[in-house]
Amino acid sequence: MADPHSVTHALSPIAAFVAPHAGMVANAILIISYILIALEKIPKVVIALLGASTLLVTGVLTQEQVVRDDIIDFNVIALLVGMMIMVNILKKTGALHALALYAAKKAKGSGVRLMLTLAVITAILSAFLDNVTSVLLIGTVTVSIAHQLRINPVPYLICETIASNIGGTATLIGDPPNIMIGSAAGLSFNDFLVNLAPVILFIITPVTLVVLALIYKKDLKLPFGAKRAMMRLSFDGVIKDKALMFKAIGIIGLVVVGFLFHHSLHLEAGTIALAGASALMLFESSNDIWEDVEWTTIFFFIGLFIIVGAVKEVGTIDWLAQQFFTVTSGDYNLMAMLLLWVSGILSAIIDNIPYTATMIPLVENLKEIDPEHFNNLKPLWWSLALGACLGGNGTMIGATANVLVADMAHRQGHPIRFLEFMKVGSLIMVISLAIATVYLWFFQLN
Repeated sequence: MADPHSVTHALSPIAAFVAPHAGMVANAILIISYILIALEKIPKVVIALLGASTLLVTGVLTQEQVVRDDIIDFNVIALLVGMMIMVNILKKTGALHALALYAAKKAKGSGVRLMLTLAVITAILSAFLDNVTSVLLIGTVTVSIAHQLRINPVPYLICETIASNIGGTATLIGDPPNIMIGSAAGLSFNDFLVNLAPVILFIITPVTLVVLALIYKKDLKLPFGAKRAMMRLSFDGVIKDKALMFKAIGIIGLVVVGFLFHHSLHLEAGTIALAGASALMLFESSNDIWEDVEWTTIFFFIGLFIIVGAVKEVGTIDWLAQQFFTVTSGDYNLMAMLLLWVSGILSAIIDNIPYTATMIPLVENLKEIDPEHFNNLKPLWWSLALGACLGGNGTMIGATANVLVADMAHRQGHPIRFLEFMKVGSLIMVISLAIATVYLWFFQLN
């Protein structure tokens, strides 16, 4: 009688043919996927899932390997879904709309003050909710306010997007690259809060806001009619469910506290986020909550994890780590600086999420090359996080938040031109990376 497991593990004709060339196939799919993602001609979730399914069909990876080797990081998936549900419920209450209106009234007729206030709100929300959702919510309200004031919302949207990427760099949950790095490296919410939040919130963010104010000073001068309309903005009907709003704020607050202590509690951040989302859905569980979850983002991550997992399985990541070690001659400080700037530049060219997914196993492999020299990888993780998140500001395709805001603005009749964004974003990226270089050198490496 045949072994019952032999059928499961026997290679299909396609897999048998591909097996001798598995490395070439995996690398080709990764490169082609990156090129197609950068070109933006096909939805990136389609590219990621097509690449992943091709790897599974050809046997470069098996379904058993995907599950057995933890190729899909379900902590990242759980954290994203949990935060999306909670923020979507908070959005339904009108709380964030009210916050943006409050900022507009406090600007007292000044376009620069309005831009700075909305950017600060976006940065703070991005640090403690997530940058993609935060900038979309504030951006949508910004367009609505701009219509009422009859002003151009594009400068405000660009500033908010840049602020969201910078603010999201400060914490574990702020930006998808940080979520991925934190989960893979075992870094806690507090690790990010202590090592990244101070330089982001107290140095890079203020410097960025000053530069943005100088760039857009002339464009943000409001006509007299807009100033009067700004003062007449009304809060009537903005808060749709006050009771739910307080419950949402309370539970999200408890979730953030849970993040602070998740290592002590021996719980993953994804578990805490899903627990908070489940608790909040006791009070609001309508179907549109699930419809508002960005499932395309979730499945993009799943496809991406499989593609990168395949490249790791065939040994390409090991080879790249060895080359990185050779090029830098094993100099830890040079490695950290090179990682920061290469990450920044490449994240501006391709989406920082696939870039980070590829670099995480490369950094992990350095410990295998020289365990004694690389017993502490934290400075390298901070280099990768700062480079990937801050580099996302370089172009309109550098970060998911940029792409989604550009799509939203286009649908609302206010297209953001690629070169217009790049002119401002690349300057902010270089300034931010320069500050990060000084910070890493004096506070992480020496």
